[in-house]
Amino acid sequence: MPAPDPSAAPAPGPSAAPDDRGAGLRLLRTGLRGSRGPLLRLTLWTLLSAAPALAAGKTLALAVDRGFLAHRPGLAAGWLAAFAAVTLAGAWAARQTYPWLAEIVEPLRDSLLREVVTGTLHRAVGPGGARRGGEAAVVVARMTRQVEAVRDAVAGQLLVVWHFALTAAAVVAGTAALAPAAVPPVALPLLLALGAFAALAPATVRRQRRAFLTEETLAGVCVDTLHALRDLVACGAQGHAEREALAAAAAQGAAARSLARVAALRRLLVALGAHLPLLLVVLDAPSLVRGGMTAGGVVGVLAYVVGTMEPALKLLVQGVGASWLRLAVAAERLAEAAHRPPPAARPGPPVRPADGSARFAGVTFAYGASAERVLDRLDLRIADGEHLAVVGPSGIGKSTLADVLCGITAPDGGQVLLGGVPVGRVDARELARLRVLLPQDAYVFGGPLRDNLRWLAPGATDGTVVDAAHALGADGLLARLGGLDATVDPAALSAGERQQIALVRAYLSPAGLVVLDEATRHLDAAAERCAEAAFRRRHGTVVSITHRAGPARRADRILLLDGTGPRLGTHAELLATAPEYADLVGARDTAPGADG
Repeated sequence: MPAPDPSAAPAPGPSAAPDDRGAGLRLLRTGLRGSRGPLLRLTLWTLLSAAPALAAGKTLALAVDRGFLAHRPGLAAGWLAAFAAVTLAGAWAARQTYPWLAEIVEPLRDSLLREVVTGTLHRAVGPGGARRGGEAAVVVARMTRQVEAVRDAVAGQLLVVWHFALTAAAVVAGTAALAPAAVPPVALPLLLALGAFAALAPATVRRQRRAFLTEETLAGVCVDTLHALRDLVACGAQGHAEREALAAAAAQGAAARSLARVAALRRLLVALGAHLPLLLVVLDAPSLVRGGMTAGGVVGVLAYVVGTMEPALKLLVQGVGASWLRLAVAAERLAEAAHRPPPAARPGPPVRPADGSARFAGVTFAYGASAERVLDRLDLRIADGEHLAVVGPSGIGKSTLADVLCGITAPDGGQVLLGGVPVGRVDARELARLRVLLPQDAYVFGGPLRDNLRWLAPGATDGTVVDAAHALGADGLLARLGGLDATVDPAALSAGERQQIALVRAYLSPAGLVVLDEATRHLDAAAERCAEAAFRRRHGTVVSITHRAGPARRADRILLLDGTGPRLGTHAELLATAPEYADLVGARDTAPGADG
């Protein structure tokens, strides 16, 4: 369970999407499509909310020159009251921006979630989808943290960037109206600060990207360690797992500290863009006054710089700067998660299998390029109507064989044929009708019992459903629940009862191939024999994956998987020729009254 190196560049996301830095921008454009009306209204209200920035210095200069210095405090108070009124109007206009902001970012959030989930599902059902068990943790991290980061960042950009641009324009215009000579000491440091901010942005983006990668790596390592905790303890690998987790945590901490150092540099830009103009104006005030600038004009320019420009620049550099960086990186990562692989080309038009037979022709499969093969050039023929039992120790690949047989997982090599037709040439909807896979944890949904039983055979009559339940020994369950009209509560059913419902459902289906992956493990011996007898009378082929001696002994043939190569034979043949099979089921089979 090695942790990936977070410092590697580029580090592809789990989607294995190509490194396309423009994909994030395209994803955002897709999410913002249809928001033109709310964007226009947001812009209009933002224009009104920026009015105090334009009025601040001018009204203060008039209050000083025509009011206080002219010994007319009433007039000074009037100008200050006018500025207060403009400020209140601006605050009211700013309040009106939030509903329109929500009209933009909430649909964007929904769109991002939809794209991420759709892309993940497309990859999960494509080639190699079974290998992506650890991707779920990364997708959860993206959906919960990065989607919210994008939504919040877009909201910040829309709300604040416009306001800053208008504020900067208002400060420069107001300064020019008060004293054109004061424009250079105000505007030039501001331009230098913005240029330095733009120059620093690429390095900050790299550090923000690494912070996201190390965060995802740490989440993946922790989830993998928790899932494998029993195996780690069993093989004494706790120390190795601990070192990997600590290394991932250390890498994440180092990335966070590196990002914090760059953030500290960004704070200096506020001093360059706002504090330096303040110092320059104060130092140049005598010459500005000699050039005809009034005392009120000096105070007005200082008000523009201190009261208006400094807060806006601080918000841009420290707040919106970080928000924009998170937006750029998170959008790229979400674009990777939303990436959809191109549809696999079919070798020909869809074909309907002739019967319920199946064949493995040199099938190979492994969970990863460097992993040990679970299936290694497997050749196997299963005749139509045959009952095959698959046995072997836990983790040997029995469930993987079932997934490959049913077309859920694509093999790395070789071919799987159903009814003489390659699985890849069977239409997906047709494939769902031609084979049924029952896992050991049966799925039952809340609702009428009739709908649960007829899920795979919606046209079955009530009489047919009752007959099927009787054949499988589930008529007692129907009576206990209150008949076909009863409402099923899955949580109130035992594991065996859920399996009985799933078995009746599979029995009613038109599928010519039924794969039972420990689908009778929660039934007692009598109920298990009843289910086997019912499926033996039913048309079609049955592949039963089991650990129990009874189902194996009663099968037509048995496939033994034990890591030394598949062996095929009857119960008696394998008892005589395969000691591993005798170890699995032989001792229990020979015990008095043993039946699995």
